[in-house]
Amino acid sequence: MSLMHVTRRLEIDAGHRIMLHGSKCRHLHGHRYAIEATVCSPQAELHQSGEQAGMVLDFGFLKQEMTACIDQPCDHGFMASLADLDVLRMFAPPAQEFDLWVAGVRQQVERDGYLATTDCRVGSKLYVVPFHPTAEELARHWFQRLQPRVLERSHGLAHLDRVRVWETPNCWAEYTGDGVLSSAG
Repeated sequence: MSLMHVTRRLEIDAGHRIMLHGSKCRHLHGHRYAIEATVCSPQAELHQSGEQAGMVLDFGFLKQEMTACIDQPCDHGFMASLADLDVLRMFAPPAQEFDLWVAGVRQQVERDGYLATTDCRVGSKLYVVPFHPTAEELARHWFQRLQPRVLERSHGLAHLDRVRVWETPNCWAEYTGDGVLSSAG
């Protein structure tokens, strides 16, 4: 079967920690993440008319969706696991009781799959997820957030094929639409 692929790359700076890691990744640190979203069209079909004529999905549309799902909530912020109470305590607003604040965070993460907020100490960006914020888990998470947006923006023509998350220039993880998780580094 013929396929047409298009890929858009976005870069963000964000902090995280992998709290159960046996080495240095258990410490607070940051990365210059590069995220690539690859969209495909079965039978290499392209839009025949309108502003996307001759395209699978306009690169600008893909950028807008990646910006909304990834850049706006995460760039120059901190990505934390809902289970990492020590880190969450550092971000909790000082005027609120921690247990009540984290209960509200938990409720939103359980409902939406994440929480993006600046309602925290010194107004920092905080992105809370129900998993350890590894490159592998972020690739799956961002795939799941982007997939319906790509389908809508392409009027059903394009499908999100994969999301690749570069944690360093030498290490990446990729989540593909068929559910296969791969990584290199």
